[in-house]
Amino acid sequence: MSLAYRPSHADATYDFKYGVRSVQGGGRSSARETIGRVAAGAVAKKILKLYSGTEILAYVSQVHNVVLPEDLVDNQTVTLEQIESNIVRCPNPEYAEKMIAAIDYVRVRGDSVGGVVTCIVRNVPRGLGTPVFDKLEAELAKACMSLPATKGFEFGSGFAGTFMTGSEHNDEFFMDEHDQIRTKTNRSGGIQGGISNGEIINMRIAFKPTSTIARKQHTVSRDKHETELIARGRHDPCVVPRAVPMVEAMVALVLVDQLMTQYAQCMLFPINPALQEPLQSSTTESAQVPL
Repeated sequence: MSLAYRPSHADATYDFKYGVRSVQGGGRSSARETIGRVAAGAVAKKILKLYSGTEILAYVSQVHNVVLPEDLVDNQTVTLEQIESNIVRCPNPEYAEKMIAAIDYVRVRGDSVGGVVTCIVRNVPRGLGTPVFDKLEAELAKACMSLPATKGFEFGSGFAGTFMTGSEHNDEFFMDEHDQIRTKTNRSGGIQGGISNGEIINMRIAFKPTSTIARKQHTVSRDKHETELIARGRHDPCVVPRAVPMVEAMVALVLVDQLMTQYAQCMLFPINPALQEPLQSSTTESAQVPL
């Protein structure tokens, strides 16, 4: 690997940019760097839980051509225990087994597959996000797409929303039993105009098949000669289950940043308290989740 570029890895582009690269596993392009993100994300998740009772959960919703139907997971009630009950981190046992079988099928053939991680955020304070360049969904997309192996991001109705009309897609408002403004549906994914509206935020992040596979591939060496390469060592046939805590961490970091921004921008000196919703502290949770 010190001589030949691994197909679809960052080996070649690091040389194109810096003229030097780490041959001991990829360096900064390796998913190993995400340990720092997950550590920081753990602290961010506790802050969110303490302050506003916000809960972030991610799970695997697709492995290759095995797609978990959306109606089999209730985003209001799905739990961490359900997600962590199997090695693919899928909250539905039946589809978890199908995903495991799909991974095993390519693993024994020296190949790999990708998939999708779904992430939901419950009890999100209203008002997070800033119009124009720092919209909440834009910040979440940037954070999640900075993770290794990501290839796509969508939230709310996503690309499927393009098949709907405005009358079908609009989330109509109503007053709930607590005299709170809510939406009857959540095709907006909990974000409207780049600002959180208090509904569940939901997003999906696509991850490509693992680039390192145990099959012979054509490539080029650093001295610009065509050659062949067979990767050695332990490599995951599917990175998607490992990406679940990484996605949760990046979402948590974005939301803590936005929480502090919202407090500084709008809560210190509110201009219209009758309409601006205060950031509520969760006193019940603060006794349960020590920092």
